[in-house]
Amino acid sequence: MMSLRPPHHRRAWRRLPATVAGVAAGALVVGAAALPARAESTARAQLGTVARTVGHARFVPGPCPRTADPIPALEGAHCGTLTVPENRSRHNGRKITLGVAIVPAATRTPAGDPIVWFAGGPGDDAVSEAQLAIDGGLNRDRDVIFMSQRGTYSADPALTCPNIDEFNARAVGLVLGAPSTGRLHVEATRACLDQLARRGADLSAYDGTESAADYADLRRALGIRQWNVFGISYGTDLALLYMRLHPQGVRSVGIDGVLPPSLAGGAVTWRAAREGFDGLFEACAQQPACDSRYPNLKATFERLVREVEARPVTTSVTVPGRPEPVKVVIDGGVLVTWLTSATHLAAGVPRSIDELAHGDPQRIAEQWAGGKLSPQAVGRVAHGLAYGVFCREWTPFESEADVIRAGRRAFPSFPRSVLANAPQLAWLHADCRAWDVPPAPRSVRQVTRSDIPTLVMSAGFDAQTAASNGAYAARTLSSSTQVTVPYVAHVAFAESTCAQAITLSFFETPNAADRSCLAGLQPPVFEIAP
Repeated sequence: MMSLRPPHHRRAWRRLPATVAGVAAGALVVGAAALPARAESTARAQLGTVARTVGHARFVPGPCPRTADPIPALEGAHCGTLTVPENRSRHNGRKITLGVAIVPAATRTPAGDPIVWFAGGPGDDAVSEAQLAIDGGLNRDRDVIFMSQRGTYSADPALTCPNIDEFNARAVGLVLGAPSTGRLHVEATRACLDQLARRGADLSAYDGTESAADYADLRRALGIRQWNVFGISYGTDLALLYMRLHPQGVRSVGIDGVLPPSLAGGAVTWRAAREGFDGLFEACAQQPACDSRYPNLKATFERLVREVEARPVTTSVTVPGRPEPVKVVIDGGVLVTWLTSATHLAAGVPRSIDELAHGDPQRIAEQWAGGKLSPQAVGRVAHGLAYGVFCREWTPFESEADVIRAGRRAFPSFPRSVLANAPQLAWLHADCRAWDVPPAPRSVRQVTRSDIPTLVMSAGFDAQTAASNGAYAARTLSSSTQVTVPYVAHVAFAESTCAQAITLSFFETPNAADRSCLAGLQPPVFEIAP
């Protein structure tokens, strides 16, 4: 199983990324709704510095959450923890702790409505994405709040399973689509399940519905009367769910790399791949040098998928940090999943495909193995949350046959063995049978209908969440602004200064975002091999 993840900050490749000490200080105070205007202003000025209990949730100021890497953006942040019930349907049940970091606005006169960041994944840690947000200028005018979704790296418990990441690293030397690989995949998933169950986690309580309730509790516990939401990748699924279940106190919402809850699953990833691949192939065809050197790139790629699925290519590559060469096997499923992420390296894609067509798989193999074998790929993703979302909110509402049918519509020439494993979500239904949690109520798949001002942002080269998902979501968001940023891949905000400018303009004036920068965007200059 591989998740839908945004790109790591300033990198194109990632496996798209404990107890948090708290200080029991401050007096018990009432929620924001009971504060007079002057008290509300004071609380806002000290956002994240006052302990507060509201209902079953308690925020306590304290040290900043742990992160796997240093995050310079957190210097000067106000931090702490939010404690909430693990399962809100169980009275007097176990509590869990979520890490919170609040990065102050860059201006001396910030707006009074902060922005809360919803991370991708599912299973990525929001606090670890703070640098991406701050480097994009998101805190120019407003404080930005990062809270670890339940189960993620800076939460307690953290439902990471390094054994799955380690299996994914070993699997670069296996045929991805082989039944034997699928069995090993499920064994790793089952080992993760057993490990987390031994730690006492209620795995049915880790899903989008509970995460949305956590954010509703956070707003009240911080004493915030009104805030803005910005979600990327899987965080857009969560944001749309949050808008529907907890619309109170939401001024505006931005979603980038859109995955509506009503569509989420394996089937829609095939449409995303088709749209993202075609965007890149068409950009090459419109550039005379690229079209001349790499003609019929789309047909070449699809032919290669069929060929390497029938006869997988085996090679060895050198990976930084590994003393010995690493065996890599490229079959049809690997080639498709490689390209869903390689659109972040769009300028080199035509050359990589052409080299494979002429018998040289090294560039593709190095990128594929490099992402899986990077130290950043191990121990950071909350598989316990990821499987909770997948197996409660996604797979119960689509069949394996649905996935194959969607794949055949998008790529009619691909063999069934490729179509059976959706891009980035290999063996997902088998994994969910092993995970064995009850499905969420069918209402989790309802379309979000709202008049909250919403920026719906997509990317022209996004092969992970289809640009057409944005149009789909916007249909029922009556105050939405829909934008597609051309020539960039999944999560436009992460790599496009134009996307960042549009986002900031939207949060300043949600009904009049400035989109003028779109007119000046140019495609990448594709690499031309000698």
